[in-house]
Amino acid sequence: MKKLASYPYILWSIVFIVLPLLLILLYGVTIEDSSQIFGLKFSLDNFNRFLEPIYLKVLWRSILLAIISTIICFVIGYPFSYILSKAPIKKRNMYILLVIIPMWMNFLLRTYAWMTILGKKGIINNFLSSIGLPILNLLYNDGAVILGMVYNFLPFMILPIYTVLIKIDKNILEAAEDLGANKLKVFFKIIFPLSLPGVFSGITMVFMPAVSTFVISKLLGGGQYWLIGNLVEEQFLRINDWHFGSTIALVLMVIILFAMAILSKYEDKEEGGTGLW
Repeated sequence: MKKLASYPYILWSIVFIVLPLLLILLYGVTIEDSSQIFGLKFSLDNFNRFLEPIYLKVLWRSILLAIISTIICFVIGYPFSYILSKAPIKKRNMYILLVIIPMWMNFLLRTYAWMTILGKKGIINNFLSSIGLPILNLLYNDGAVILGMVYNFLPFMILPIYTVLIKIDKNILEAAEDLGANKLKVFFKIIFPLSLPGVFSGITMVFMPAVSTFVISKLLGGGQYWLIGNLVEEQFLRINDWHFGSTIALVLMVIILFAMAILSKYEDKEEGGTGLW
């Protein structure tokens, strides 16, 4: 009966996950050739094309902005998660609701909202001009893109860390304090090491969408700051070069899987070798 119940999920996974990935792989390692049976010919030309400086520059910018956004999310998210885990239950639920509510809104609407805030006639510049200060160029730069990433992906850092922090046994913390450890030592020796699985999960959940985003860079970057996600969108929707677009998508998938493998390796080490003292 359990096997029978799992068949719809297996079918769904095959149709919507496995087959699209196989198609991307097929298009990524082939080029159009009418002389072949299926009109496709195995070739690595698209990978060689991707190694051109212009595309590598886009890739490097995407990784750099994703790393910066992930670091900022961690710097903001960890203290907030820690404070959240120590708050009374009633306040804690309210704070969690405040974190989750923006995620109920459409992703595009959240990003468009920042355009009205950062624009030349936006809220910030209107305030600056009203007090006699010069108008700032807050949109269409790396800073605006990073701000959009941090705002949209910060909950993905907060929630995993918070989930781990509230599960830490308070008896361990009390035992450490009874043995003479001050609050700072308790945090760095016990709380932070035990919260690392949540940290690694948060980093993964922020880095993956940040490195592949295209909406944020298009709206807040004004199309002047292309990321790897914009490049994939351009190949599929405008240029109609599915082969090169699939190649870029494969490269992006390899980068994400590589980052996940590194984080998973460190997470396993921490879970297996972290001691309380």
